[in-house]
Amino acid sequence: MITAEALNRVGQFEGDGLPVVSLYVPVDPGASHEELHSRVESLVDQLDDMAKEHSLPHEQRLSLRSDIQRIKDRLGEESWQPQAMAIFSCSGRDLYEEIQLPRRVHDKIVTDENPYVRPMLAVLDEYPRSCIVVVDRASARAWELYQDELSELPKFSRRLLGKASYAPGGEEQRSRNKADELTKQHYRQVVQVLDELFRVGGFDLLVIGGHEAELPVFQQFLTHELRDRVAGSFTFDPDAAQLAEIRTSASAVLQKFERDQDREAVTQVTDVAAAGGLATTGLQACLWAGSVAAIQKLLMQADTTAPGVVCDESGWLGLTGDICPLCGKPTRRVEDVIDELVRAVIDEGGSIRHVETDTQLKDHTVAASLRFPLPPQS
Repeated sequence: MITAEALNRVGQFEGDGLPVVSLYVPVDPGASHEELHSRVESLVDQLDDMAKEHSLPHEQRLSLRSDIQRIKDRLGEESWQPQAMAIFSCSGRDLYEEIQLPRRVHDKIVTDENPYVRPMLAVLDEYPRSCIVVVDRASARAWELYQDELSELPKFSRRLLGKASYAPGGEEQRSRNKADELTKQHYRQVVQVLDELFRVGGFDLLVIGGHEAELPVFQQFLTHELRDRVAGSFTFDPDAAQLAEIRTSASAVLQKFERDQDREAVTQVTDVAAAGGLATTGLQACLWAGSVAAIQKLLMQADTTAPGVVCDESGWLGLTGDICPLCGKPTRRVEDVIDELVRAVIDEGGSIRHVETDTQLKDHTVAASLRFPLPPQS
């Protein structure tokens, strides 16, 4: 499971003069270990000349050689699972991280003073880390839900406050008032812990479960920051909480939230494009936008492919054409030019959203928000 700690270690790491190796490897379902081993070997072998380059300081060469050997050794030990693996290594600074990715990426190896994280972040942006809290007037429990893995968060105890008992006669109102005050105190404590979790734990979304009548009351205690993260809620009896039911209920809330987000993203981009703003729709227009590094965010219908051509010299992408209109060099035919477009967008720091919901994107295949107006095509 991908942890926030691992992502933070990679994202904040600096080589301080030593090279950092960033390796991305797709792990295709059904691929043999021999095929995977051969692919990784060929990528890592690209670093051999650099590791032998005497113009590099001795410490850099030693660190790089250790990185190469460690990756090869780990490949022999590990049975990596689909869909992809990202590896970050800087032996001289004691960095080695393997991060399993939930979506396929391109083969790529990069050596720099900082980890190359764009492809990893582009994939992980589509898989929000969610905090699930189940709360009532006297207790709270919370879980992290990420890529279908549910794990309980130790910040909460099962019962934070004892249930109040009401005294008979004239003491009943005072007992009830005391119980209400204890409940408010309890809700504030829960919100305080949640606020801390979201500030330091890397969570993206919050899902709340509990008694139907109590949920609106609890949500009034949320901070503005937490309210902006709420994906939805579900009714549940915390005293009878079963893990499988919590996962099912929370997943249903998150799926609905993602569908709504898909529709909102597609509507926004297509409306801007129709108004002549910084957006465009359709494969041919988006390929041109990708060719000139104009795409800020690419929306693509999930599991859609299209043949096309690419120029390795200029980066031009098209549906047809033997000669690149930008540089005049021969183009290369590819089975899926949308995949090449995704790579180009990521390399230029753009973001990707795979849309699985039934929206008007079906009529366009792809759409994109733009950084700047598109120049006329040649």
